[in-house]
Amino acid sequence: MFELRFAHVTSPTTPKGLAAEYFAEQVEELSDGRIEVEVFPNSELYGDKDEMQAIQSNAVQVLAPASAKFTTIAPSLQVLDLPFIFEGLDEIPEVVNPGTAIGEAIYTNPDLEANGIKVIGLWDSGMKQLHANNEMLEPDDLRGRKFRIQPSDVLRTQFDTWQGIPSPLAFAEVYSGLQQGLIDGGENTYSNIASQNMHTVQRHITELNHGYIGYILTVNKRWYDELPEDLQSAVETAAERASEFNRSKAKEVNDEAKRLIQEAGNTKIHEPTEEERDAFKKLVVPSEYERYREVIGPDVIDELLERDLEREER
Repeated sequence: MFELRFAHVTSPTTPKGLAAEYFAEQVEELSDGRIEVEVFPNSELYGDKDEMQAIQSNAVQVLAPASAKFTTIAPSLQVLDLPFIFEGLDEIPEVVNPGTAIGEAIYTNPDLEANGIKVIGLWDSGMKQLHANNEMLEPDDLRGRKFRIQPSDVLRTQFDTWQGIPSPLAFAEVYSGLQQGLIDGGENTYSNIASQNMHTVQRHITELNHGYIGYILTVNKRWYDELPEDLQSAVETAAERASEFNRSKAKEVNDEAKRLIQEAGNTKIHEPTEEERDAFKKLVVPSEYERYREVIGPDVIDELLERDLEREER
């Protein structure tokens, strides 16, 4: 019998939470019960501050952290934090797969391997929206206001460029930070906003779809390598199935979360025009891409800029 502990920081009802439960079911089924899985949501076991250390020490065997959390051990994974790399979730399978430069940077990342971590999938939370207590119709509306970010240099300089004040904060502390006025707003998916009740203390959301929250499904490499070959296959297959399940649920869950936020009636959702969205984009593309060319990798940056050019020409 092998034990697999899977810890994460979000609610069980989010795309990550649903996929974690599905992954656990698949592992137990495919292993004929030889791998026993326990899932710990909502930072019950480990949170933002200690989950990376937990998987490296094998205190947990599987995590699906947002890519931003790998900044200190695998800086190139900040590619997923770059603004405007996807127009929507439909683009992700095409852009991020093991056959692209971006996919290779994720799935065969040497820095992760050196830290004893193996990538087995990529899960979607969804596209990010800006939320605050003031309207955000143009970049100048962010000036001087504190926005919670994940601990990523890319996200820090993105908000610096928009004249906001980036404020790293653990996910579990965001609601209280907003409620107490320690921060003015943040960037999040609809599912994260709704599941954490952020909308109850935020009067405005701008549906900018400017960024992506992707969760990198990882396993402790030492634990994985010690599994018999058939159980390694079971874990890999479960990861593939859970990734497909997650992607099918992400849009559904975010659409439902947006509906619930609208029904609550406390928060006005602004859907920007193409011109309004472009005002935010032109400040950070391609400048933020070029800023991180050497950190993320020239091939990856070139591939992203080429894709963006192709989009503009359509």
